[in-house]
Amino acid sequence: MTPRVRVQNFGVSLDGIGAGEEQTLERPFGHVDPGELMGWAFETASFPGRTEPGGSRGLEDHLTRAFSLGIGAEIMGRHKFGPQRGPWTDDGWIGWWGEEPPFRTPVVVLTHHEREPLTVGATTFHFLDAGPEQALERALELAAGKDVRIGGGVTTVREFLDADLVDEMHVAISPIEYVHGLRLWERPEELADRFHLERIAAPSGVEHCFFWRR
Repeated sequence: MTPRVRVQNFGVSLDGIGAGEEQTLERPFGHVDPGELMGWAFETASFPGRTEPGGSRGLEDHLTRAFSLGIGAEIMGRHKFGPQRGPWTDDGWIGWWGEEPPFRTPVVVLTHHEREPLTVGATTFHFLDAGPEQALERALELAAGKDVRIGGGVTTVREFLDADLVDEMHVAISPIEYVHGLRLWERPEELADRFHLERIAAPSGVEHCFFWRR
């Protein structure tokens, strides 16, 4: 099977905002609370790092379990990796995730300031100055026949959508509005010219949108 390019479990608000402004070390999503956008996933039985018993076992747990299924590499923007701007400094930063990032695959980090690869646990980050097409070519090489996930943030997902490089996408719309921030879309139907769209409302109050190419 030909490898696919996928967006998975990507959270936005009712008004399409997936990240806030003024990102800092303490606030990776800026003024947006990730618990509001991704709380549905945090409450599933299979969410990585869950320490309490219980959790939901329905559709949303299935989506959480499927996050890494068949993925051979991820592409992310620099600001998903960290809050730094400009040339890299020798500050020991290894990403938001600590000593064992959840990816466990090669990750291509898009940046205008290339550097040597960084291995943290079972994940190796490759820092690449490239457009979407060149970044995807490199990620497919690293994925070794498996799918490539476009991990975010919002700007990176939009770049790959605008370049028409996404095959499948799952976006979770949480019942909250932010008014301002980084916006994925005005409404999901904007993509209906290229994708089929199926919308499923979950008991959590989140609406899950599934897109696949026409």
